[in-house]
Amino acid sequence: MATSKHFSDNQFTLKQVVKNLEEWIRFFLGKWKLLLAAGILGLGLGALYSIFKKPVFHAETSFVLEEGDSGGRGQMAGLASLVGVNLGSLGGTSGLFQGDNIMELYKSDRMLSETLLSPFDENELLIDRFVTFEKLDKKWASKVDIPSMDFSIPREEFTVSQDSVVKEVSKLIRDYQLGVTKPDRKLTILQVTISSKDERFAKIFNETLVEKVNAFYYDTKTKKTGENLEILQSQADSVRKILDESIGEYAVASDRVPNANPLLSRATIESKKRQIDVQATGAVYGEIVKNLEIAKVNHRNNSPLIQVIDSPRLPLPRTETRLVKGMVLGSILTGLFAVVFLYFRRLFQKHVQES
Repeated sequence: MATSKHFSDNQFTLKQVVKNLEEWIRFFLGKWKLLLAAGILGLGLGALYSIFKKPVFHAETSFVLEEGDSGGRGQMAGLASLVGVNLGSLGGTSGLFQGDNIMELYKSDRMLSETLLSPFDENELLIDRFVTFEKLDKKWASKVDIPSMDFSIPREEFTVSQDSVVKEVSKLIRDYQLGVTKPDRKLTILQVTISSKDERFAKIFNETLVEKVNAFYYDTKTKKTGENLEILQSQADSVRKILDESIGEYAVASDRVPNANPLLSRATIESKKRQIDVQATGAVYGEIVKNLEIAKVNHRNNSPLIQVIDSPRLPLPRTETRLVKGMVLGSILTGLFAVVFLYFRRLFQKHVQES
């Protein structure tokens, strides 16, 4: 008996669900005029959106990140005891650009700000171009007077308002227009994309940003090896100068006693001292030159930076909402909105009636 009753309850519940579904279908069919009007309105709104919505252009640069080779440090470290140079951390900067760090470098305020303050053409900067087509001078008119600002002056002379504008524009680009991705986590290929309503701005900003990061990468990557190379070169030049002076003094001492009697040691003592100076200085100079060449090789190994694979070329790829697509999407969205509105309105009316 219990089993039969349980089956009966389930049957009643299923019938109730089917009955409710039929009621809702009849209800929505009865509102076909309203739903049709919503669909037609959506067609019009979608068409207007497609017509007035500006296309977005995408400037993309893909490149291979080449990690510097820190080989040769063991050989160069032996020079420290000779010239007093600490070479133990020559490759210390290599980790700065490993993994996701360089991706964050592209999004940094410093790189974006320097790029924005770079020339767009002969008459304006990139930030001026961005302000113009985004109409920020009107949108931010109540906060700052952008038209009165001159961003071509040195950055040190910027006012607080100018710095704030540059920072906010950098934030807008970072949040809405800049994309730095790694298509395959196993590879070292990176892609930098700028999406903008202005085609030329997207291309020039992308190229300038990659150039700025490239230069910063080079300066940082080779900073220590370059400094050590300069020290070694300075040491080599100094020792070479001393060697030349010692050779000259040895020649003068030899000329003073052209046919010296080897049995008379006092006559040749000065010449012998100069000869020893030449030999000692020559040995030191030889070691410095050898380590200098190792330093040059190490510096070259750390120099490769970013190998560009593809760079943006006009015309740029673009994304836009086609007229038919916009009309269909508009119709669907407004139709769904109308269905949801009618559904909740009827639920509310039932609730009021029951109360």
